[in-house]
Amino acid sequence: MNYPGKAKKQFKKELISHANRGMELEHIINDANAYYLDKNIAIIYKKPTPINIVKIDYDKKRITDAFFKEASTLDYNGVYKGLYIEFDAKECNNKTSFTLRNIHDHQIKHMERILEHHGICFLIIGMNCRYFLFDGNTLIDFINNNDRKSIPYSFIVENSFEIKYNYLKGLDYIEALDRLLEVKYEKR
Repeated sequence: MNYPGKAKKQFKKELISHANRGMELEHIINDANAYYLDKNIAIIYKKPTPINIVKIDYDKKRITDAFFKEASTLDYNGVYKGLYIEFDAKECNNKTSFTLRNIHDHQIKHMERILEHHGICFLIIGMNCRYFLFDGNTLIDFINNNDRKSIPYSFIVENSFEIKYNYLKGLDYIEALDRLLEVKYEKR
């Protein structure tokens, strides 16, 4: 844009890194988890990624070299209303679909095992400035019954529970989870 008496501002193209994509979503989920724990609503924790430490700089008190021990499963687990729950947080920049490349095969297998043991698993998907609780059963049914490499946004909107942000609670996914439990798991 040109302003009177000013040179035209030049914008340089920067490399886009996906390394921290999802960190904002995890932050607001962590805020919600702290609220739920404080109010004794649920006990949900972010699982640490298992690593093997190779080198430590003791002077600077930091790890300088490490590698992942094994593939991580899902990001969060805990107990709510006597039910074991586990979920993963995923953010998507695509406006029309959620790519299945965001979910690894070992994560899908892990979700299938949780469901076989009557646990509750789901994804929290951040997409188009909205958040959704997408049930693990729905995800696995979609994968098993479609040749698509992505889930259309319209399918996510129609087959998930929207999660609202609450100033006190953060991303109040428990409210959406209650709706899922009413609809899908009431016959337990």
